[in-house]
Amino acid sequence: MTTNGDRPAGAAGTVLVVDDDVTVRDVVRRYLELAGYTVTLAGTGQEALRAHEHRPADLVVLDLMLPDLDGLEVCRRIRGAREASDVPVVMLTALGEEENRIAGLQLGADDYVTKPFSPRELALRVTSVLRRARPGADAASPADVVTDGPLTLNPGARTATLHGRELALTTREFDLLWFFLTHPGTAFTREQLLEHVWGWNFGDQSTVTVHVRRLREKIERIPAEPARITTVWGVGYRYDAGLGS
Repeated sequence: MTTNGDRPAGAAGTVLVVDDDVTVRDVVRRYLELAGYTVTLAGTGQEALRAHEHRPADLVVLDLMLPDLDGLEVCRRIRGAREASDVPVVMLTALGEEENRIAGLQLGADDYVTKPFSPRELALRVTSVLRRARPGADAASPADVVTDGPLTLNPGARTATLHGRELALTTREFDLLWFFLTHPGTAFTREQLLEHVWGWNFGDQSTVTVHVRRLREKIERIPAEPARITTVWGVGYRYDAGLGS
């Protein structure tokens, strides 16, 4: 394992890059450092968990294919640690790993980049996810707090509560729920949601499907019979305010 933890953390934050390919690690490190990040490198899943425990990162770039613990297990353990459950995760996946990619999203990964990828694109994705993940990043006023019955979202604090209980939402889950709450009654296609919430002009639309499913599990009384986030057949999804309990 290689780290550059001897220097002060970069103003942009710290990123843990986990990949067993030393060339990939080095290229990603150089691009992220140019963007102002402090980078920690790990070549195996166990190294990644030790590094994150020793010095929690602001974001983890995680390859799914690792020689010991696979990326899904690493993500599962990071998400299982209470103090680290909201750490953003950007997955690196190969073209043929759709099933694993969906599994990673179900575990709470916030974004993914498909190999071969542009290191510059990855750096931009990291910046986008971190910007959204940080409290107050999108300068919200108290008036921006939105409610739907017992459901309340505060974008300044990046918190969501249901019946007074705080919800454990990933960065993208929060963004998606915020978008729905601020656009009630309008049906959006998965493509439109990708563009508005993820900022992607193209991409795997199953990402939206997985995030909607996860949101339903957290805010619907009966996830299999959703009252808030409803499916509009042939179109996509619509948020129906005032129908949740």
